Amino acid sequence: MGFMEKILGGRGRSTEDYVELDIDMLGSESAADARNTVYIAEIGGQEDVIAIKDAVYDGDIVIADITRLRTKDHTVEHVMDELRQVAREVDGDIVQKGDDQLIIVPSGMAISREKLNR
Repeated sequence: MGFMEKILGGRGRSTEDYVELDIDMLGSESAADARNTVYIAEIGGQEDVIAIKDAVYDGDIVIADITRLRTKDHTVEHVMDELRQVAREVDGDIVQKGDDQLIIVPSGMAISREKLNR
């Protein structure tokens, strides 16, 4: 199952199955006024780590697809070590979800290792 399939809820679903919510209906704070952003990233090599590090240093959350790294063992370890170091430096948290996703959060946030529905 691919990265987007996991986010969208599995096979047989597409972006057409979801309804875009009007942000104005949700409250007075707009997305532009948000203090933090959640970024979706794909890591294919060492060069992709720079933008992820910058986002985490800025206090944002990153969900990264590492599917393309699985075949390059040395690169995988180097990337993972670098991102672990970033999480330590900002007093954040990092977790690998399955074989294909990393979630990195900045200071003041933690990633639960338990599922909500259990």
